[in-house]
Amino acid sequence: MRILLDECVPKRLKRSFRPQHLALTVPDAGLAGYKNGLLLRRIVGKFDVFITTDKSIQHQQRIADYAISFVLLRARSNDITDIEPLVPKLLARWGELAPGKLLVIQ
Repeated sequence: MRILLDECVPKRLKRSFRPQHLALTVPDAGLAGYKNGLLLRRIVGKFDVFITTDKSIQHQQRIADYAISFVLLRARSNDITDIEPLVPKLLARWGELAPGKLLVIQ
């Protein structure tokens, strides 16, 4: 799968998905600085999963309108030490990913 990590996600997290998946950060993909709506429109068809820590994404965007799966990592902070322990939980629920749906991992 092709995974895009939002700018608010620590870039080191992409290592947690390799080698099974291609994981890039928004800057890696050349999309730094785009607001979520425009960013999401630009990544549809290029990525399968969008991972964020933005707790308001489901209120700011109509997730069902996008042919991409969304993951919200809910942690105490955006620090890699708080986010990285959520990866095994995400991988355990990987089969629940579906386009236009939000999977929340806590």
